[in-house]
Amino acid sequence: MKDPIKILIVDDDPNILEVLDARLTAANFNVLKACDAPSAIQILKKESVDLMISDMKMPAMSGMDLFSEIKKIHPELPVIFLTAYGTIPDAVCALKKGAVDYISKPFDGRLLIHKINEILANRKADMNEDTGSLIEEGFYWGKSPAMKELALTTRKVAASNVNVLILGESGVGKECIARFIHQYSSRKSHPCIVVDCGSTPTGILESELFGHMKGSFTHAMQDKKGLIEAAHKGTLFLDEIGNISGDMQSRLLRFLEDKKIRRVGAITETSVDCRVLSATNADLAAGIEEGTFRQDLYYRLKGVTLHIPALRERKEDIPALSSFFITHYTREHNLPKVELADTTLQLLKSHTWPGNIRELKNALEAGIVLCKNNKMQPSDLQLENNGGKNTPFTSNETGFSIEDSEKHTIIRALRQANGVQKTAAQLLKISRRSIHYKIQKYNIQASDYKH
Repeated sequence: MKDPIKILIVDDDPNILEVLDARLTAANFNVLKACDAPSAIQILKKESVDLMISDMKMPAMSGMDLFSEIKKIHPELPVIFLTAYGTIPDAVCALKKGAVDYISKPFDGRLLIHKINEILANRKADMNEDTGSLIEEGFYWGKSPAMKELALTTRKVAASNVNVLILGESGVGKECIARFIHQYSSRKSHPCIVVDCGSTPTGILESELFGHMKGSFTHAMQDKKGLIEAAHKGTLFLDEIGNISGDMQSRLLRFLEDKKIRRVGAITETSVDCRVLSATNADLAAGIEEGTFRQDLYYRLKGVTLHIPALRERKEDIPALSSFFITHYTREHNLPKVELADTTLQLLKSHTWPGNIRELKNALEAGIVLCKNNKMQPSDLQLENNGGKNTPFTSNETGFSIEDSEKHTIIRALRQANGVQKTAAQLLKISRRSIHYKIQKYNIQASDYKH
């Protein structure tokens, strides 16, 4: 049985509170009452609320001031304002800033209930539209234009059977997107097999993917089905595909062309029907140019290409993402509601997030555990200085570090090359693939060094 919808009502007039309470309770809502804005804020810090109804004009703190504070605690909370004739302009201003509706006093109780039901129904539809099943994986599509476009394209792709190449930096959620595609495809009742090509040694990867026959090599004590075969009728997700060797690229290309595999040590081939999704944070185009990645394999993998933007490219999503993760982790750790200090929210927005969503999640989880009085301060996040645009490089003055020297050299080259990686690679006399790897390793943002 679902919990009843919880509505917070805020008004300094006790008569209005009683009328609202009676109306909403009769409509089977769970009602919380506050006689002023500070009381409402305290309730919101402790309780999970689905909707708030507030008077616009109240002593000490107005409805508009309350709304501004609420956006820091629960940026997605729907708010309806009750307005007298003189406060209608304020209510219209609130609508422009994100409130969902307003109703003039004296109000029609039936109209209010109708509006509430309509708002809650639309909110549920929006949640389904924006996040799909990935909310279970800790993934939030977001409201930014880039993520809305990605959500639309991903849903279209999921319904097809085309291979998909998913691009994006580490921590942006490439595996979440792959699982979403599988879940919303015609293959969802069959396995989704994930292969981490980046952490599996080449010699082992061949056996893992294609399987082997008993006695085909030392320690092959019995026949083993490979992961490609295990994905029959389902989806095969090859993560960090840019790291596979030339020999493995050839074998994988052969499978993609004829949909057949041969286990290590076997004579006969086995037909496998699976959809292939792949992902990488490497520059495959640069790899093709340098001869380290096969162009024909690239085109086989990229039936459709999805690019997940880095978190620093969609900072407007950070407040909602933070609220989402805070709610998730406070429930997971059985802790009371946690509020973000204004300075903490500013830090979250200004940080460049080299680890993207994964880094944000980990920082907030740590902050929830470490914060005092249920208010998260900047120091609770334990974020490292990640070399922002105006942060000069500082060497380790108390010791020697080869990595510091290498990072310093790369930054100098990027400054001289106006942030262009290809030019910086030429200055350093290394390949584009190498400089791309180093930039990822040291969390350097090349664009920060454009003049």
